[in-house]
Amino acid sequence: MTTAPRSRSGLLLIAVLGGMFLAMLDQTIVGTALPRITEDLGGSSLYTWTVTAYLLTSTVTVPLYGRLSDIYGRKPLLITGLVVFLAGSALCAMSQDMGQLIAFRALQGLGAGALLPLSLAMVADTVPAERRGQAQGALGGIMALSYLVGPFLGGLFTDQASWHWVFLVNLPLGAIILAIVWRYLPGGGGVAHAGRPDYAGIGVLTVGVSALLIGLTMKGTDGNSWTDVSVLGPLLFAGALVVPFVMIENRVDQPIMPIHLFRDPSYTLANIASFFSAFCLFASVVFLPRFFQEALGHSAVSSGLLLYPLMIAMVVGSLFVGAVIGRSDRYKLWLLGSAVLAAAGSLLFARLDLGTSLPALSLWMVLIGLGVGPMLSGLTIVAQSHVAPADLGTASSNVTFFRQIGGSVALAVADTLYKTAFTGGIGDGLHEAQAAGVASALPWLATLGAAATFLAVAFLPAPRPAPVGASTVSV
Repeated sequence: MTTAPRSRSGLLLIAVLGGMFLAMLDQTIVGTALPRITEDLGGSSLYTWTVTAYLLTSTVTVPLYGRLSDIYGRKPLLITGLVVFLAGSALCAMSQDMGQLIAFRALQGLGAGALLPLSLAMVADTVPAERRGQAQGALGGIMALSYLVGPFLGGLFTDQASWHWVFLVNLPLGAIILAIVWRYLPGGGGVAHAGRPDYAGIGVLTVGVSALLIGLTMKGTDGNSWTDVSVLGPLLFAGALVVPFVMIENRVDQPIMPIHLFRDPSYTLANIASFFSAFCLFASVVFLPRFFQEALGHSAVSSGLLLYPLMIAMVVGSLFVGAVIGRSDRYKLWLLGSAVLAAAGSLLFARLDLGTSLPALSLWMVLIGLGVGPMLSGLTIVAQSHVAPADLGTASSNVTFFRQIGGSVALAVADTLYKTAFTGGIGDGLHEAQAAGVASALPWLATLGAAATFLAVAFLPAPRPAPVGASTVSV
């Protein structure tokens, strides 16, 4: 593995940050624009599938792009992803009905699946070793920023211009990123004579993840319970596909998700921690805007501003811990402390009601942000440091993949907690019930995620010599 000259690596890092920002932004920016979109295009019954289509295709393709980039090189896969993403964005803006919008959102997600893992892998490929911790911290900060800026920008574009700009904004930014990648990202890499792609593994993984996400989406639709056939059936089918998928991956020459990587306890625990850390992330960035808008009556733009304590703390936490890891090569204590902060901030939200002061809310959000931010950068560093350079794309994609899956599971569980508390508190008034729903869903789910993340990090084994040529950090 070679690193680019400092000037080139800096320009590439800007492109990497921008690409990740666009991909993550499109998970959240559409939410606040959807009421206006359905008003213009009709098809309100398809409301949820506009989000699900993007989440499904972007999640399914994350491990595919990551592994294929290890085999065939980063540049062609990243360019392909960018072109598909930009084409999908343009088509979304031109949609004439909800059916077209859902189809084009799925196309957009097919491209976004490349931007997430390849951005993480490119840092290890192109940034000098002494700056990788800071760079991963910056990526984690951008990830946090995108989750929180998305709803604000969606509301701003919808209120001040039109919902079409929710998608059109991607085009000029994406074109600049594409030009930088085309011009400055070195080609080559990959595996010579890689052989036939793992078509069977790709097929089983795609069907399994699709079934899982469809089942979780159906849980939040039309009051379905966990035992309804439309929910339980896809979930059981997804679980049943785990065994054949593992069998396939153990037998093919170029598996899409190499099982042997999970034999390293540190790598496995980093992915487990990534799954559960998403509980903290998604519970806060989804339910706090809901509290501000529904229970307190703020606009989408105003609620975005009220989330700034959380956003700033997440960015600062990610940048700071990334920089510390880059200088000291130690991550365990920082990640353990982050989990404690996230749990403390989450538990305080159990006291949330309509009378909670803004200073108190801000303090609680800062604690969660300082806890979640380091997880976004630190867990990627842990996973990357326990694989050989040839598997960096795969390691980066798996951390992202398990975070995405964890977030989808978290939202389905949180929806159940919210509705139960909302129904029980409706006698006290609508807004009181909405506050009670958030006070139930956010703290308990996020605390569970923080506790599970703490345990996974706590069980990280003592460091051992890394594969030759791999970047190393210490516990």
